[in-house]
Order: sequence, then structure tokens, then C-alpha cells
Amino acid sequence: MTAITPIPGNDTALNSLGFPKPPAQTRVVVAMSGGVDSSVVAAMLADEGYDVVGVTLQLYDHGAALAKKGACCAGQDIHDARRVAERIGFPHYVLDYENKFRESVIEEFADAYLAGATPVPCIRCNERVKFRDLLETARELDADCMATGHYIQRRAGESGAELHMAADSMRDQSYFLFSTTREQLEFLRFPLGGLASKAETRALAARYDLAIADKPDSQDICFVPNGDYASVIEKLRPGAADPGEIVDMDGNVLGQHRGVIHYTIGQRRGLAIGGLGAPLYVVKLDPETRRVIVGPREALATTIIRVGEVNWIGEGDFTAEPEREIQVRIRSTRPPRAAILRPTGPARAEVELIEAEEGVSPGQACVFYETGGSRVLGGGWITGKGARK
Repeated sequence: MTAITPIPGNDTALNSLGFPKPPAQTRVVVAMSGGVDSSVVAAMLADEGYDVVGVTLQLYDHGAALAKKGACCAGQDIHDARRVAERIGFPHYVLDYENKFRESVIEEFADAYLAGATPVPCIRCNERVKFRDLLETARELDADCMATGHYIQRRAGESGAELHMAADSMRDQSYFLFSTTREQLEFLRFPLGGLASKAETRALAARYDLAIADKPDSQDICFVPNGDYASVIEKLRPGAADPGEIVDMDGNVLGQHRGVIHYTIGQRRGLAIGGLGAPLYVVKLDPETRRVIVGPREALATTIIRVGEVNWIGEGDFTAEPEREIQVRIRSTRPPRAAILRPTGPARAEVELIEAEEGVSPGQACVFYETGGSRVLGGGWITGKGARK
């Protein structure tokens, strides 16, 4: 594990988690999901001699979410985390956060989809459950810090802890952690952020003889098995899949759809309106009229993004400068792009993209990065979009 860089001017010897005391006197709560990453973190820290306490959250029940018995995979994940704790020899607790998770994440996810947005529930889970409720539990357990298996780096800076992208750009999870606050960042640790690849993590799992060393990575949102968002929303919000019209940008009816929740901005396939010449894409969703609006690809191009709920963890006050040159990422799978950030309020901003992006949708995150570097400056939630005037 990469040691924490001492804060400039502080010559006190620090352990690898950044505390001026031996590992055995440093208690760290490890958020264990039952996967390879968090299991390796727990094993690694225990091997270094830290006072490790493993905590696993029971967040959801697929059987309840889908009204289908025997579909809960959360149980296996909890079992896997418990086996790791028993194998290494540290205490492990399971906390029932189902109600909190449903209220803080799942309900908003369903409502956002019904409103025509494209939500990112993993960010809300980090923000409202793991880094708020679980972090508070870690403090109650007298922990010095809480460690997770996220691929992101925490570095000591002149003004306190900073958030940086992971060393492995293919595994970087900074997009999902933009809402981490300064206070939370002081308490959090991310031991895997400096690893060069996931192969290193699996090699460590094998080294510690963990049964989950070859466990596949989770690809879907935890409470949405097989990526079928619509079926989950239909169970949570009966009647959400009411059919409606597919129209062009002038309002001409081109066909019928089977429910707005089945479509996302930028979608081309599955519209069932072939034979109209040039390809058409979903450019807007109107839940109130139950209309899916389609248009040419160029209609997807966006240069102006309006952002709300801004979390700023860069230097100084967010509103101190009228505009800043930064880089932004509007999807986790896309690299950061050059942009200009203009604050429009204490927690609002306008982002102007230097080059237009396609498929920007309300409900997505817009994450801010320093230009030419790895530091995460924060981000916000996309509330609207436009084009350069």
C-alpha cells in the first residue's frame, strides 16, 4: 500500500494511513461489500497490523425489489465478507440499512426515471449512505478512519486532504465520488488508489488466500440485476410504463412507445420507427405528456450545461472567481474534457464545454477536475442543457 504523503511542514513520522502512531494503535473500519476490492483492503490493513473492524451493509433485497422470491444476491455478498473476516481474524458486523437505502437511493432513482432523468444511484449511495451514515457509525466505533475499496487517491495537500484520480485510469472511480465533502475526506482512506491495475488487487487476494480472489466484478447497479431498470421501476411505481407517442422535434407523431422509462437520451436502437431516412435518436423525454422526442444526431450536441447541488473541494471559495478553466466528465466512461466553469450561486454553476458533447441528460453528474492534473475539484448534478449562443 502506498504510504500517505506527510503534510508539508509536519516532520512527525506517520504510519501508512497518515497517523502519528503505530498501526496496532490505529483503528480502521473497512466498508466491506463482499467483493474482491474491499476484501483485499481489509486483509492488507490487518496484515500491516492495524486494528481492523469490518462492516458490511445490507442495503437491499432483490426479492422485495422485484417481487420475486429467491432473487437476493446481497446474502451471498454478506457471506463472502464474513468469510474473509473469519479467515484473516478481525471482527465483522452486518448493519441493516435497507430502509435508509430505500429512502435515500431507490425511491429517488425511481422518481428521477419517471421524471425523464438519467440518475446515477451509486453516487447517491456513496453520498447519503456509505459516506454519511456508515461513516458516522465508524466514528461511534472509535475508529481513526474508514477505508474502502474504491479506486481513487487521497493525498495530503497544503490546505488539507485532496481527492485525486486513481493511478489506473481504467479503474478510476472519481466520477462516483465527486460529492465527497472536505470533512469526509479527512476521515476516509482509499488504499487501492495507487495500484497500477486490477490484476495487482487479485494477486493480493491470492496472496492472502482469500476465497473470493476470482470473484467477478459487479457490472450492474446493485438493486437492478441484469441492467433491467424498467422492470424494477414498474414494481416500485405501478403504471410507470404507460405507452405514449414518439414524435419528432416539430411534434409530428412518428410512432408509439411502450413507456418513457424504457428510453434514455441518446438512444437509437429499439425505437421501432425505421424507414424514415436518416437515423433518429432520443433527444428529449417528456413524462408529463408521455412523449419521446427524437431528432438527428446533431440535435444531441450540447455545449452549455446547468449544474446544481455543487460540491466544491478545490482551493478557495467556489464563488470567488467568475470563471475557471477546468476539465469535466459527464459520464463515467468518458475521459475529462476541457470546459469553463462559471458559478451562478453558492451551489449552482454553468459549465461551457469547449467541444460539444452528445447524450448529456439531466440527472447525470458533471464532475470537475483540474486542468492538466489528476485532482478532483468536486462536481454537481446536471439540471439542464443548451447550446453556445
